[in-house]
Amino acid sequence: MSHGYLIFPNIDPVIVHLGPLAVRWYGVMYLIGFMFAMWLANRRADQSKGIWTRDQVSDLLFAGFLGVVIGGRVGYVLFYNFDLFVANPLYLFEVWTGGMSFHGGLLGVITAMLWYGHKHNRTFFSIADFIAPLVPFGLGAGRLGNFINGELWGRPTDVPWAMIFPSGGPIPRHPSQIYEFLLEGVLLFIILNVFIRKSRPAGAVSGLFLLCYGCFRFFVEFFRQPDPQLGLFDGMISMGQILSFPMILIGLGILIWAYKSGSKQKMA
Repeated sequence: MSHGYLIFPNIDPVIVHLGPLAVRWYGVMYLIGFMFAMWLANRRADQSKGIWTRDQVSDLLFAGFLGVVIGGRVGYVLFYNFDLFVANPLYLFEVWTGGMSFHGGLLGVITAMLWYGHKHNRTFFSIADFIAPLVPFGLGAGRLGNFINGELWGRPTDVPWAMIFPSGGPIPRHPSQIYEFLLEGVLLFIILNVFIRKSRPAGAVSGLFLLCYGCFRFFVEFFRQPDPQLGLFDGMISMGQILSFPMILIGLGILIWAYKSGSKQKMA
C-alpha cells in the first residue's frame, strides 16, 4: 500500500526465456483458455449422444481459433487504428506491435462458424449455441493476461481498490481488467453454463451471450481508459461502447425471435 492505494505487483510478463524465444504470461493465458474450451467441448460432445464428435469439435475449434486471431487483428486495425492502416497498409501484418479486438475476433469466429456450417451441413445456431458457453473462460483468461501485462488499465479514480500501474503514471486507476475478468469471464461463464442445463429454443444461448457480453462491456467501458488515439466520441462514448451497443440489440432480438418461433431443444 502507498498513500492508501494499491500498487501494481509488477509481474514480469515473461515467464521464461528459451533461447531467443520468450514465453509470456499473455500467450499462456490464451493457451489455457483454448485448452479449457477444448476439454469442455470434448466433454459435451461425449454427452451429446452422437450430435457432436471429438473430431468435429477439433475442426470447429481450430476454425474458431483462426477466426479469433485473424478477425481480432483485422478488427483492431480497422476499428482502432484505421488512419494508421490507410497511411501504411502493411501495419495490418505488424502483429509484433500488438493489438487485438474482441469485436473483430467475434466477427472472425462468426465467419468461421458460417464456413463450418456450410461445409458440414449444420445450422448456424446449432454451432453458435454449442460454442458460446465455451468462450467466457477464454475471455477471462485473456483479461488476466492484460492485468499481468499492466495494460488496458482504467480511468483515474479514488476508490479504495484503485491501483497505480507503472505504465499509467503516478495516478491511481480502476483495475478495469479485473472488472472485465469478473464480468466477461466469471459471471458470463456461470450465466451461460447454468442456462444450457434446461431446454431452450435454438439461438437462445447465442442471443444471451451477445446480450450479456454487450451489456457487461458497455458498462466496464465507463471505467476503462479510452484508447489514446481515439479518446471519447463527443466526449461521452468510447469505441468499445459503440461496438458493443449493436451486440445488445442483436442479442435481444435473437432472444425474442428464438422464444417466439423456436422449438425447445436439448443440447449437450
